[in-house]
Amino acid sequence: MNSNLDTLKRLYQDYTKSFLNKIILSVFFSLIVAVATSSIAWLLDPAIKKIFIEKDQKLIIIIPALIILAFGAKGISLYLAKVLMIGVANEVRKDIQFDMLKSLIKADTGIIDNKHTGKFISNLTFDTNLITNLVSTAILNLFKDSLTLIGLMIVMFYQNWKLSLIAIIMIPLASLAARSLGKRIGKVSTEAQIKSGELSTYLVELFKNHKLIKIFQKEEYEINRSNKFVDGLKEKSKKIGIVFVRASPIMETLTGIMIALLIFYSGKLIINNELDINNFFSFLAAMMLAYQPVRSLATLNITIQQGLSAAKRILPIIDTKNEITDENVSNKLNLNNCEIKFKNCNFKYSKSDNLVLKNLNLIMPGGKMTALVGHSGAGKSSILNLIPRFYNCDSGDILIDNQSIYNVAIKDLRNKISLVTQDTTLFDDTIKNNILYANINATEKEIMEAAKKSFAHEFIDQLPKKYDTLIGENGVRLSGGEKQRLSIARAMLKKTPIVLLDEATSSLDAETESKIQEAINLLTKNKTTIVIAHRLSTILNSEKIFVMDKGKIIDEGSHENLLKNCSVYKNFYEKQIRKD
Repeated sequence: MNSNLDTLKRLYQDYTKSFLNKIILSVFFSLIVAVATSSIAWLLDPAIKKIFIEKDQKLIIIIPALIILAFGAKGISLYLAKVLMIGVANEVRKDIQFDMLKSLIKADTGIIDNKHTGKFISNLTFDTNLITNLVSTAILNLFKDSLTLIGLMIVMFYQNWKLSLIAIIMIPLASLAARSLGKRIGKVSTEAQIKSGELSTYLVELFKNHKLIKIFQKEEYEINRSNKFVDGLKEKSKKIGIVFVRASPIMETLTGIMIALLIFYSGKLIINNELDINNFFSFLAAMMLAYQPVRSLATLNITIQQGLSAAKRILPIIDTKNEITDENVSNKLNLNNCEIKFKNCNFKYSKSDNLVLKNLNLIMPGGKMTALVGHSGAGKSSILNLIPRFYNCDSGDILIDNQSIYNVAIKDLRNKISLVTQDTTLFDDTIKNNILYANINATEKEIMEAAKKSFAHEFIDQLPKKYDTLIGENGVRLSGGEKQRLSIARAMLKKTPIVLLDEATSSLDAETESKIQEAINLLTKNKTTIVIAHRLSTILNSEKIFVMDKGKIIDEGSHENLLKNCSVYKNFYEKQIRKD
């Protein structure tokens, strides 16, 4: 966003334009507020003159009744205007938050890897509230207070134009002070948002690492850390509050000076019979009523600056462009054998990183299991990430049945692939819905069949609510083996010709592993399967095993062949035999 004007235009076009009818109606009610407020000040002139000076008995009921009517109209209209703008603000907040979440969901895996969780949460909550204030408070006050001030100024000029000129001096002085404060508040708000993001990140870490804190007895250490995060946010919030209240002494001083000047000058006018006492009191009432809208308008810049600063942080998130796209590509992936080829592939996770895969060439036979073996960081997981296009190769090509994955629709490509990972991902939902995530149209029978084949039905059936059991955040109520079995059940339900297994049995004990291996055999039967495993016992029957080191294939072959001819593989195997 290049400027404040561009930001405002964007907020209007994308988020407030559709609510223009409600905003106009709110402006109409603001106009009634302005007229009612001005009427209250104007009515003091005849009230003092006719009732108190001339002692007119006819108006002793009429004028108070009109004042009550004016206050009532003001109160009701202000209520309706605020209700309308609160509704608009909440709709705008919802739309912005939805767009942020949609952008997050659709973002490339590489973008997500670089996301700061706490900062995003802060953007989603802290910043959207500031934009809401801009949309509701700022817009409403701009029209309400401007119209009210105009109405009161008309009354003031009607009573005495000379006194009005003195009163007007206050407005530009207050505006200049508020402009300076607004720039400061924008900077401090950004700093507060950063601290809020840091606190949110820390909160996520506390939930994730709670057991770790307990076992290492780091409660006091974390309490001290938490105090630093909370204290940091407190200091920034304090600064915001202080900047806000700086407006008070400025406004009070200006108001005092103005009233003193008015009393001095009006006194002279009254003494010289150039001003009636009733005109003065009506003028004074109008001026005092104008105090609130002038103060509100003077501090309006602060709210605007906060909202604009927040928008400038949020809109780039919404506008994030994905590198992994299939624009103008609608070709379907036509599968026969499901052979996968890597041709001269080079890959790194970011521009500043070293190559993770270096001129990689390999063929994974269709309908068979291919295993990847190597030390951590050898590039095994990167191969799995490239096949469904979580990332793109920097150069080279990946072919499935001689069709480049870069020339087919991403949706169709991923529809042909199932994934079971080491870090099982589950949602805070029921067991049924977690399995159903793979195929929303699956029947109850198909869900149960997938669970039975993955040996998940055994433990599900023991639960009080069975398949309707809530499993908690990321399956916190389940063991590692149980979570893994649900993950496999989900993959079974998807029924794809290509299966990717990343340390699929890593969380299982020997007994469970045996069962799961049987389930994996069912899952992968006659399917193109790429498996990563530290436990070589799970890949002994693989059609082909690739041994990797530093992003390259250093050997390939069957288990028996590699035992004889590959020292790296033999070393892996012997270490595990001794361990077992």
